[in-house]
Amino acid sequence: MTRLQYCLNASTIRPTPLLEKIRIAAEIGYAAIELWHDEIEQYVAAGGTLGDLKKYVVDTGLAIPTTIYLADWFDADTERYPQILDVCKRRMQDAATLGAKYVIASPPAGDADYALGAARYRELLEAGESIGVQPSMEFLGFVGQLNTIEDAVDVMQRSGRSDATTILDPFHVFRGGGSVESISNLNANQIAISHFNDIPAEPPREQQHDPDRVMPGDGTFDLRRYLELLLATGYQGFLSLELFREDLWRKDPVEVAREGLEKMQRVVEG
Repeated sequence: MTRLQYCLNASTIRPTPLLEKIRIAAEIGYAAIELWHDEIEQYVAAGGTLGDLKKYVVDTGLAIPTTIYLADWFDADTERYPQILDVCKRRMQDAATLGAKYVIASPPAGDADYALGAARYRELLEAGESIGVQPSMEFLGFVGQLNTIEDAVDVMQRSGRSDATTILDPFHVFRGGGSVESISNLNANQIAISHFNDIPAEPPREQQHDPDRVMPGDGTFDLRRYLELLLATGYQGFLSLELFREDLWRKDPVEVAREGLEKMQRVVEG
């Protein structure tokens, strides 16, 4: 399963300053790092430039497969939508400047109007095409409706765009109540990136949220089957360690990043 490349999602060591996260990811041996727009914008507000940030990443040898995330675009009311779209376009431009191929576009928290969301996703993809980055339609296991692979595929198909993609993640596959076998409904061109983590035995599925995720191999999810299905699509991209645990945030970020890479390698290659 070594066709996959290892990536660090910046959330995993989130309190660490942005440039330090990048340095750590490169030092430990990751091939890439996913960056969050709130941290990018904080870096620029403090006097940095996107050009400097890109140079720093390039100099470390890392790639930036995605930036995270575009918010509120799916279900904003008609009055607010133009302003939200402007923010999305600005973030897409920042992502393109940094050399990211994808920017993650998150779903609404509650009920979802799939027809409206698909039309707006199409608009994001059209804007991204002119900017030079692809928005990717994310499903989240803990939201009200758009919480399974099937839901994401529904919106992608309704968009009418051949460049529509989604993000896979063991936690969201499990938390949304769908089957891991649904990965077989996708082909490699429809997967922007695969996040990677594991599922604890407790609390019950319906009560789990981002902070409950654990390191790969430390939980109960069938990650081997997940990887078999992922590779069967033809996917050869990044496997990105994404955790949101305060106990890890209090630890040495170098040790957390190293442990995460070793545990990913053990699951994938062991």
